[in-house]
Order: sequence, then structure tokens, then C-alpha cells
Amino acid sequence: MINLHQLYNHYLNTDKKHDLVNERIVSYGWCDNGKDLTGYYVLTENHELRYTMEGFLDKKLSRQPQNTRA
Repeated sequence: MINLHQLYNHYLNTDKKHDLVNERIVSYGWCDNGKDLTGYYVLTENHELRYTMEGFLDKKLSRQPQNTRA
């Protein structure tokens, strides 16, 4: 199983950026279907990146920046 803490914890609370989108990582965690883990996600400043359990990028979704107020 992929160790998310080992992969992404050093990105949190630093200026280090994710290579794919050149943005800081805000959060990361597991995705599931209610029974089994199906993959994991990485939230950056403007994107949600979803990965398979094998570590391959499955989806790249846009999201509203955290520091923007409506």
C-alpha cells in the first residue's frame, strides 16, 4: 500500500509545490467506495488530483482557491 504520509507530508506547511500543477499541496487522503479503498486524492491550491491505488493519475479537477471569498 502507498504511504501517503511519506509521499506528501513534507509538502504541507512549506512552499514546496506539486510538480504536476506547480501549486502548494493543501491536503491529501484516501478515496473509497464505502467498502474498499479505491485510490487517494491530493488537494492543491486550485486542483483536486485523484489517483488510483497503483499511483496513476485518474482525474484532475479544478476547484476554487481556498483564499477566495465570494
